[in-house]
Amino acid sequence: MYYVYLLKSIKNSDVYIGYTADLKARILAHNQGKVKSTKYYHPWNLIYYEAYKNKYDATKRERQLKNHRVKEDLKVQIENSLL
Repeated sequence: MYYVYLLKSIKNSDVYIGYTADLKARILAHNQGKVKSTKYYHPWNLIYYEAYKNKYDATKRERQLKNHRVKEDLKVQIENSLL
């Protein structure tokens, strides 16, 4: 199983989108500062994820979500749902 996930930084409210085969371990790595692209903005909260049976589908969805317009729309949608 592969997961596409969205994290929100507690430090500066930044959003990070990624994919992994082990969601718990990956979030732990983000929060321990072991991921180069996110280490300066931890701690992170998992606020959204999707599960896929194969890596191809997960990476395709990750690219879709990282599209600037889609990412901004998703951030607004999630912010509104957390109110």
